[in-house]
Amino acid sequence: QVQVVESGGGLVQTGGSLRLSCAASGSIFSHNAMGWYRQAPGKERELVAAITRDGSTNYADSVKGRFTISRDNAKNTVYLQMNSLKPEDTAVYYCNAQIRRSSYTAPMPYWGKGTQVTVSS
Repeated sequence: QVQVVESGGGLVQTGGSLRLSCAASGSIFSHNAMGWYRQAPGKERELVAAITRDGSTNYADSVKGRFTISRDNAKNTVYLQMNSLKPEDTAVYYCNAQIRRSSYTAPMPYWGKGTQVTVSS
């Protein structure tokens, strides 16, 4: 079993900051890329930011310069620091982890249940 659990969401005013955390636990041989996605009401889920095991990052254009993704491989944890938040950042934020459960299996995607981020105007 593998569990992916997000934390750190909440309600914040425009211009404020939040830090999301995502921890993967369970039967894990190794984890590769990890990332954050978000889904606003009536919209499709979209990639916010991703980070490879060696630290290479990728961001959606809408969050570049405001959000920072980082990871702690020893803790199987990924973080998303969100600054200068805007009402359009309001969404459920989901963590995705590409995890290998053994040395002879390919990485598989595991999702958390999501954490709500609400930015008030």
